Amino acid sequence: MTGTTTDTTALPALELSPREVDARNRRFAGADPREALRWADDALPEGRVALSSTFGVGGMVLIHLLSQEGIRLPVIFIDTLYHFPETLEHAERMRDLYDLDLRVYRPAPSREAFEAVHGPRLWERDAELYHRLTKQDPMRKALREVDGWITGRRRDQSPSRAELPVLERGTWLKINPLAGWTRDRVWDFIRSHDLPYHPLHDKGYPSIGDAPLTTPVKPGEHERAGRWRGSVRLECGLHNI
Repeated sequence: MTGTTTDTTALPALELSPREVDARNRRFAGADPREALRWADDALPEGRVALSSTFGVGGMVLIHLLSQEGIRLPVIFIDTLYHFPETLEHAERMRDLYDLDLRVYRPAPSREAFEAVHGPRLWERDAELYHRLTKQDPMRKALREVDGWITGRRRDQSPSRAELPVLERGTWLKINPLAGWTRDRVWDFIRSHDLPYHPLHDKGYPSIGDAPLTTPVKPGEHERAGRWRGSVRLECGLHNI
């Protein structure tokens, strides 16, 4: 996959007051996710709102809904250089299947180039630096080109997301159309619409991150229990930039 890293200056987010954001969140509470997607497409200038995805099940639902609505948005994919091969293959298949405007951002041209500077297995020596270099910094580059950022996050994914609103106001306007959905509802949608999904989901990986930091989940465990196993970490920090 080739990347797009145009060096432009970040523009301010859509000007919405806290009161307006609250009003929108009340409107979107319990609404079909399509409503938030249509609103974002109408409210932000063309090309200035993007979907960020690593092509998990939530991302697949959103890609399908956008396609149904005839909404064509850039899709940001952060290639950390440490993804499972299946993740990269799945991303390529989805680009072809949905004719996505896929924009790939990396911390270096290759894993070898990255490790020539930072050494191997950086996550074991400095997890914070690893996540900043491989996820946060590439995402900052990607977001220079947009004002709005659509995610597939949900409230039931972790305690840190329990109060997640549909709209978040900050440097960028963040839109979380599936905030109120549950894991079961997402999978019901995937199955009822016969949507493609990441092959590792069938091998015990309900949530998939970097290969060295993701393990299968045991029966009864939370869906994100396989991420950063043995650590208190719940997030990579991508959504705190």
